Parts: sequence; C-alpha cells; structure tokens
Amino acid sequence: MAKARTYASAGVDIRKVKSMHESLAASFFSEIPDFVLPIKGHYAGLFKSGSQTLAIHCDGVGSKILVADWLGKYDTVGIDCVAMNVNDIICIGAKPLVLVDYIALAKEDALLVRQIMKGLQEGARQARCAIIGGETAILPDMIKGGKRPFDLAATCVGVVEKKPLTGEEMKPQDAVVGLESSGLHSNGYSLARRLLGKKWWGEMLAPTRIYVKPVLEMLEACQIHGLAHITGGAFSKLMRIGNFANVGFRLDRMPKTWGIMRELEEKVRDDYEFHRTFNAGIGMCVVCPMKQAGRVIRIAGKHGIKAWLIGKATDEQDVVLEKGGKKISLL
Repeated sequence: MAKARTYASAGVDIRKVKSMHESLAASFFSEIPDFVLPIKGHYAGLFKSGSQTLAIHCDGVGSKILVADWLGKYDTVGIDCVAMNVNDIICIGAKPLVLVDYIALAKEDALLVRQIMKGLQEGARQARCAIIGGETAILPDMIKGGKRPFDLAATCVGVVEKKPLTGEEMKPQDAVVGLESSGLHSNGYSLARRLLGKKWWGEMLAPTRIYVKPVLEMLEACQIHGLAHITGGAFSKLMRIGNFANVGFRLDRMPKTWGIMRELEEKVRDDYEFHRTFNAGIGMCVVCPMKQAGRVIRIAGKHGIKAWLIGKATDEQDVVLEKGGKKISLL
C-alpha cells in the first residue's frame, strides 16, 4: 500500500468535511423549537428540560476499530467511544450523566460484544457516567472486512449546572493550556494506519484519555473561559470556541513530540498537515486568564496529567502555529 502522507490522500479531506458540517448546521438551525438553545458549531447541542439545561452529543470510534481487529483486542475501544462523547460534552461546561451505545455487527458474536462492553463500562466508570441502554444491530450486508468486523458509537447526555461555557468570555492574551493526550486518541487513523508499522500497533490502540474529572474540578476552582477537545481537524478545532468570542489563537510554545507522535511527525514531514491531523500530544485545550494558568496546570498534575502553557488567544480569527521561525495558519 502506498505511503500516504496527507490526511486528504488517505481519504479524509478536512476542508470538505468542515464545509459539509456547515451546510448541515445551516439546515438544522433554520427552524428550531423554543426549548432548543442555538449553540451553532459548538461541541454539543443544548436544550431545556423543565428548569434544567441539558447537553447532548453523539460520536463513535472510527477506524481505530481496525487496529483493535488487527490485534484481536476489543476490550478498550469502548473507552474510546465514551471518551469521544464525554470529552466533547464537558467543553460546553456540562457534567456527563447518561450514555446509550450502538454496536453494529456482521454476525452474532456474544464474546465480541462482551469485550466491547468491558471497555464501555470502564470508560463510563472513569467519566462517572451511567450506561442506561443501547442497541445491537446485525448487518451482514453493511459491516464487512477484517476478522470480526463491527462499528461502535454512542450518544451522551449531560447537565449544565451553571451557565453554558460557549467561549464568549475569551479575550486576547488569555492563556491556552494544553493537557497531555494518551497518544493518538481516536483521530487521524486513516492516515496513521498507512504510516505506522506493526511495532506501533499496541500504542495505536492506547485508549483515549478521559478528561472529565480534572476539567470539572478546573471549572469549579478556576476562571475557565473556554475548552476545546482536540479531535478531527486537530488544532483547527480551537475555532469551535474562538468563533463565539471573535478571537483566534497563537500556539507558540508547543511541547516537543515524543513516542508515537514523534514518529508520525517525522513521517508526515509537514507542520501544517501534522498539526491539522494529529493532536501532537495535546488532547484538550483550556483557555483561561493568564494568571489562572498555573492553577490549571496544578489541577491537571493532581490527576496525573502533564500540562503546558502552549499559547494564547489573539484578536485575529485564526489558529497560528509558530514553529522554527515560521507562522503557519491551521485553518
């Protein structure tokens, strides 16, 4: 197989995906009922139920499932599934409450489902989120390829106990603190699978870090202006919150990559492509007043997570990586 070095050549064009999302969002928000809060383009949807404001999000694991199938190890991708939902839910300032899962199989496979559920249950434990139901579909004409083909997704609902964290309070000169990732998390695998050899398969399967506990503590103890989960599109994702405050971001203090990220950076050989596809070791960005950055970093450390001041908010609506004397727009 040819060694694709760009995400687009591996079959995922982020610009086209973004355009598609914008088109969908425009149709969704053309006519909405009164109980829905029009938080267009954020990490989760918001709606009112009685006196409560609830957040909802749906996501899956993606082609990381193929790595699980290569290794014949299926008991961790459930953690990824939970993580991809709860890490987005907390970006709107919501506490995850409940989750329902969806497993699509090529055929009946009770052992596989038990392994998948093991990961889902562990992810829910880490996120303090209850799994209250789900659906299993047998779709032999649709789910194909590999040894034990399946797909996995979930929907999560959380509660906003104060006011939604849209990002509108962000200001130029606010600090951007990066929280360490546990590896690739669940994004960029269409390219990573083409670039990395078998010796990296184990690290490719490392579960996505769940940031619920440290972030909820930060929201209680610190003045947090914005949160951005670094997933598909990598650091361009910062504009999901930047657009609410008409700010942008300058990333001029990114830590050096290590391990699997260093390997990918060397193989991609393009700063724009790497930082637009992979998380570069940063799985969550916390935006806060500069004087609060130290406290955010200490709370992360308390939960065993390294954190760094990686940049700041600016008055230019762009995400600019400064590296090696170059300024690179990631939009």
